[in-house]
Amino acid sequence: MSFIVAIVGRPNVGKSTLFNRIMGRRISIVHDKPGVTRDRIYGETDWNGKHFTLIDTGGIEPSSSDIILRQMKRQADFAIDTANLILFMVDAKEGMTHADLDVAQMLRKSGKPVILVVNKVDNYSETYHNYEFYQLGFGDPIYISAVHGLAIGDLLDKITDYIEKQGDNPEDEDITKVAIIGRPNVGKSSLINALLGEERVIVSDIPGTTRDAIDTYFEIGGKKMLFIDTAGLRRKSKINEDVEYYSSVRAIGAINRADVVLMVLDATEKITEQDKRIAGIAHEAGKATIIAVNKWDLVEKDTYTVQEFNNRIRTELAFMQYAPIVYVSAKTGQRINRIFTLIDTVMENYTLRVKTSTLNNLINEATAISEPPTIKGKKLKIFYAVQTSVKPPTFVFFVNDTKLFHFSYERYLENTLRQVFGFEGTPIIIKPRQKKGSD
Repeated sequence: MSFIVAIVGRPNVGKSTLFNRIMGRRISIVHDKPGVTRDRIYGETDWNGKHFTLIDTGGIEPSSSDIILRQMKRQADFAIDTANLILFMVDAKEGMTHADLDVAQMLRKSGKPVILVVNKVDNYSETYHNYEFYQLGFGDPIYISAVHGLAIGDLLDKITDYIEKQGDNPEDEDITKVAIIGRPNVGKSSLINALLGEERVIVSDIPGTTRDAIDTYFEIGGKKMLFIDTAGLRRKSKINEDVEYYSSVRAIGAINRADVVLMVLDATEKITEQDKRIAGIAHEAGKATIIAVNKWDLVEKDTYTVQEFNNRIRTELAFMQYAPIVYVSAKTGQRINRIFTLIDTVMENYTLRVKTSTLNNLINEATAISEPPTIKGKKLKIFYAVQTSVKPPTFVFFVNDTKLFHFSYERYLENTLRQVFGFEGTPIIIKPRQKKGSD
């Protein structure tokens, strides 16, 4: 992983705005409602050739008794522990507060290096008369306006100067990116915590607690992975707030970023239209997919329970027959490790390449067993096939007439490929292309 910089401070001082300014695009949700950013948001960026990871944290209110605010503090603690450098952000308009002093005490105890950032500065000349922030004990502040971009370059220079002094770590390659998707409250965050063996994502029984897509890097068995915990996708009709809208958009974006999608279902509830819609997004995006049925410990079972659930899922999610199903419990840890095995399997299949000679030998056998269709007296001819890409495996079939390439025969060819090469967990794309000069 790269050098890690965490933005820390009390709520509503502009941490997410600064994060988005540095990242150069809208990543964290920005809203004038305190506490909107409640978990840690990761982003990768660079400045002057120095690469680093930036973390946007939920606002800290150390003395709060509110359950969400207390958990926000715990998440900020994780970010502080993880970070190599901390940007301690305060508000020039409000001045120094007791909460700022409390956060400063937390940071001093951490022993981590801190850059004090005074935000919301409209008139740069007036900053020289503002001495109160020196009481926080972190030396000369840097005065910025995250909204207007004032002195952001100076701040980035200061960050990269520190990285230069400490020595930069090379960025990891070959990371498998896994997006955790599903309706609100199916247990996505709890499942990630169980997978990681430590609490990294806020878990609460309040639906919709996870609003942003949260990146967690880790390594297991020498393999590097990135888990993306998405906000629970809701029906569009239920997205009444701007915050919920951005969360839904970001969840779709997280699916597009991922290699593997872990589709989480609730074993105690029926499969809903919303479940189908979410799974459909992953399928249409061409992502490798694992279906994880959570809360399996709450289901009364007999000899036929698993088969009944399998049949129900295969019927309701008929377009996703390729996805393996695993029955787990985030609460008890049941079959949690099985997920890691499946991630490895589906990722291997997602990136599998078939030799052109082997592919065409198989196609010749398949067309001999079941002849291509004839439509209006004209027969489909398949001249040859090539695999053009992976993620997902994509095959181009050169034919005499693409109109003769009926979807039922396409399905037959797909099934043949799966029978021979497996391809468990990944969609397959087959594209007919008319060969030049063919009738």
